[in-house]
Amino acid sequence: MNTAGDEDKQSNRDASASTERGERRIPLRENRIDSRDLFLEAREITIVHGDEIYRLRLTAQNKLIMTK
Repeated sequence: MNTAGDEDKQSNRDASASTERGERRIPLRENRIDSRDLFLEAREITIVHGDEIYRLRLTAQNKLIMTK
């Protein structure tokens, strides 16, 4: 029987392994993405939405800020 902790460990292994190949896969569970999976390697990511580019940053206070 898999627990949520087992799934998190597997998720981290999958994400780590895929970064070694130059690509990352972010797991989607029940229409949710865990921010820890987004910020594995950096405190900022870029999101492309149509023709717009957004920055999603993790602050020192562990808050999320999205800017255009």
